[in-house]
Amino acid sequence: MPGPQSQPSNEWHQLTADEILAHLDSDLDRGLTSEEAQARLAEHGPNTITPQKSEGPLRRALAQFNQPLVIILIIAGAVTAFLQEWVDAGVIFGVVVINAIIGYLQESKAVKAIEALARTMTSEATVVRDGRRTRMPASQLVPGDVIVLQAGDKIPADMRLTYTRDLRIDESTLTGESVPVEKWTNPQDEETALADRVNMAYASTLVAAGQGTGVVVMTGDDTEVGRISDLIAGAQDLKTPLTRKIAHLSKLLLFVILGLAVITAVVGIVRGQPAVEMFLAAVALAVGAIPEGLPAAVTITLAIGVSRMARRRAIIRKLPAVETLGSTTVICSDKTGTLTENQMTVQRVATRNQSYEVTGGGYSPEGEIVGDEPDAALVATLRAGVLCNDSSLYQEDEQWRISGDPTEGALIVSAIKGGINREEMDHLYPRLDTVPFESEHQYMATLHLCREDGKEDRVAYVKGAVEKVSSRCSYELDGSGNRVPVDSARIERAAWDMASEGLRVLAFAQKDMPEDAEEITHEHVDDGLLFLGLQGMIDPPRQEALQAVEVCHRAGIRVKMITGDHAMTAVAIAEQLNLRGPGCALEEEVHAITGTELENIDDADLPRTAEDTYVFARVTPEQKIRLVDALQSQGHVVAMTGDGVNDAPALRQADIGVAMGITGTEVAKEAADMILTDDNFASIKAAVEEGRGVFDNLTKFIAWTLPTNLGEGLVILTAVFAGAALPILPVQILWVNMTTAVLLGLMLAFEPKETGIMERRPRDPKAPILSGALIGRILIVGVLLLVGAFGLYEYFERAGYSLDVARTVAVNVFVFGEMFYLFNCRSLTLPSWRMSLRTNPFFFGGVTVMTALQMLYTYLPGMNRLFGSAPLDLSAWAWVVGVAVVIHVIVEIEKAIRRRWERKQPPVEVC
Repeated sequence: MPGPQSQPSNEWHQLTADEILAHLDSDLDRGLTSEEAQARLAEHGPNTITPQKSEGPLRRALAQFNQPLVIILIIAGAVTAFLQEWVDAGVIFGVVVINAIIGYLQESKAVKAIEALARTMTSEATVVRDGRRTRMPASQLVPGDVIVLQAGDKIPADMRLTYTRDLRIDESTLTGESVPVEKWTNPQDEETALADRVNMAYASTLVAAGQGTGVVVMTGDDTEVGRISDLIAGAQDLKTPLTRKIAHLSKLLLFVILGLAVITAVVGIVRGQPAVEMFLAAVALAVGAIPEGLPAAVTITLAIGVSRMARRRAIIRKLPAVETLGSTTVICSDKTGTLTENQMTVQRVATRNQSYEVTGGGYSPEGEIVGDEPDAALVATLRAGVLCNDSSLYQEDEQWRISGDPTEGALIVSAIKGGINREEMDHLYPRLDTVPFESEHQYMATLHLCREDGKEDRVAYVKGAVEKVSSRCSYELDGSGNRVPVDSARIERAAWDMASEGLRVLAFAQKDMPEDAEEITHEHVDDGLLFLGLQGMIDPPRQEALQAVEVCHRAGIRVKMITGDHAMTAVAIAEQLNLRGPGCALEEEVHAITGTELENIDDADLPRTAEDTYVFARVTPEQKIRLVDALQSQGHVVAMTGDGVNDAPALRQADIGVAMGITGTEVAKEAADMILTDDNFASIKAAVEEGRGVFDNLTKFIAWTLPTNLGEGLVILTAVFAGAALPILPVQILWVNMTTAVLLGLMLAFEPKETGIMERRPRDPKAPILSGALIGRILIVGVLLLVGAFGLYEYFERAGYSLDVARTVAVNVFVFGEMFYLFNCRSLTLPSWRMSLRTNPFFFGGVTVMTALQMLYTYLPGMNRLFGSAPLDLSAWAWVVGVAVVIHVIVEIEKAIRRRWERKQPPVEVC
């Protein structure tokens, strides 16, 4: 016999139950023998997900130090230790260690995701072994085992169903299907998509209702959820735009600093100066050019962004993800619960004579039925929806909730909007018997005692699929309450009109029953029904999602829907959300591409298809990864949302994976970079907004700190070339860099978001962290600091002041030049006088403390001895403040010129 799992996984649904049993050498009544099960367990292994190999903790820890920026810090620490500045060296190495710890704790997402995935397979199952039913761990199951299912069970392995009774399985975690799937046993066509294989049950999904029996066909890594484990492990863990740009900047700084240090030493030695002095000069240049505060600033700014996002219902699992959101150019969003309410809502009721619109959304009974005067058929249709119903509506914590099936809950809400009270109906029409919904019949029927008009009649109500109900009807109810011959063609047209708008349509009918009827059977409602009307429902889009999509479009961000739901439903929601974007004609039809169609698109054509299409329906986990990868190949920074096991690989592949906090599985959360606590697309928009603010503040810090490092390096280089003594000593450079970075630069991390931040175009993902304009500004300020510091140093030295005084003047030029330039950097484009201090109280505090600290540096005897500083007179301070004011004014002039140029740029176009 061939190995039980040698059958291709995409063929099991094509075979009959007898073919399955013959292939697996199993018996439906007796199952496998214990001996055969043990042999197969030895052959195929336990029914568990194999953990993926990962790097050991030591290797992951060492990898944290293999980064250019960290290398620069280690060099800085070594230099300061060489100079025996142990406190400064300790601070620098402390920053290195802290950064390494943070990075280490954020590692191993894939390992955690697969561990969570393995936990989804941990359960027990009812198995037929040796002719007896027994409960055993799911890990002991083998191909050929016969499994008995009932409501509440977790499917333990991939199974071919052989018997079902009202069996419905919640496959949302695997396929994205928004409602439980009704299961059948008949063979299906070969090309049937995974989400439509109704004769299969897949590991980790849940039995929502009914009973069933099936034969295990795949276990462990060979199951569909096992294949997802491989996809998670194989998905690329991409670097974020921020980490890529910081790494590029760090490498550039590393080579520039080392190059300038070598040039300094060589030039000095060639000029005949002592080698030891030139070595110290090279050390001073390296210390001055290293931005020691940059790693701490990046970490703290991102941490502040995490805190701000948490207040807006977005929990960040990995710090760089904060900034990545601000770089996003495409958001690939799930539909159910993210763009929609995840609450079925009746939107239209159609009777023989009229069509009514139903306002309001979700389970809240606020709303009304809009149309002509309600007729008898409308009232009867709404009443049937309430009575032929096993669910209930209740209010908890000021939220309306449904106990039972969401579809039936929507019928209760529509009845209330039409003025029908459930309790009153239950009193007037007490239920006597029920024919429960069954997949093979596609309808539900209830028998009621009718107490209206002082009589006690019997009436049956029926609800179900349109074709199943209308085919049993002989009459229909008109607006006046009269019975007229049924017009089946008209009913089908009305149902098609609703379905074409993405609505799920149910038909309602009733039948007068004998006065002594106490029970109801299928035979009672097989014919002679009175057709009442149709109700069309949908999970409507969130109003806040509609506004958020519009904001994203204005921000130049494309929004695409990738869902496991049906294409027609997805298109209907996309139309209401206007996913086309601005610039597209409203009459332009939104179309969806299904997973089946995606299979026929080759890799070369997929990027263009992914770029031009806004709705993808019925997609598989592999196809989600393909779509994300295709968009990334076009240069996009992709945010991907999801909640199910099937979403985890794409969440990890995306630049920023966003999991749902309420409905999301642990697998999805572990694979994601961010978790939404309210499952709301509007929170993604808010997080993008915060991410842009974080990147702004990081850019402001870098644009503020680099001119100082540049100026310090140029001062040392100029002194060497001029054959002069160093205007600023290494220990003084460390003082300037460390104190100003903490007390001045980090205050920029607390800057609020600027007005119009979501009106900008997305940043080009390929663009460097600093634009050409900012590089020009850095050069301008760096040169101004060079001229001010070196010029005043030379002036005071030649005027007869001591070397310590001249150096103290140079140090204060850097400190107060940075302080006045900090006011420029509160906005990279707007005038500094438009930035109120009230919006950032930390800013004023930092400036005040830094000023006080610099006074101690200048006048405190202990500081004079430690740093080689000296007291200054008023004339020296006048020169220092004068240089700082000049720097501030020149930068404001440059910003004004830049604003004038940017006003001439064309507006954002997305479509």
